[in-house]
Amino acid sequence: QVQLVESGGGLVQAGGSLRLSCAASGRTFSIFAMAWFRQAPAKEREFVAAISWNGDITYYADSVKGRFTISIDNAKNTVYLQMNSLSPEDTAGYYCAASSRIATIRSRADYWGQGTQVTVSS
Repeated sequence: QVQLVESGGGLVQAGGSLRLSCAASGRTFSIFAMAWFRQAPAKEREFVAAISWNGDITYYADSVKGRFTISIDNAKNTVYLQMNSLSPEDTAGYYCAASSRIATIRSRADYWGQGTQVTVSS
């Protein structure tokens, strides 16, 4: 079993920045990729970014590329999402995910965190 705990969400003004963290515990040896998804009210879940466990491969949604950066600290079993130039369209619950495969991480995951709320005011 893998447990994922997100933190770092909050309220920020448009143009500001936030850094989300996701700490993994349990059977972390089974994790090969981690990702961030988000879901705004009345909208479907949206892929944001993903990273392989060794950090060699990253994926970004077009909507966040150039503004968000995903990174991983293997020593801490923690993945981060640095979010810059935030806009109200980024307002959503952000969820951390982990997978034993990287090939399908952008659409499917084995484990999910409970989420952290990001609200961007205009």
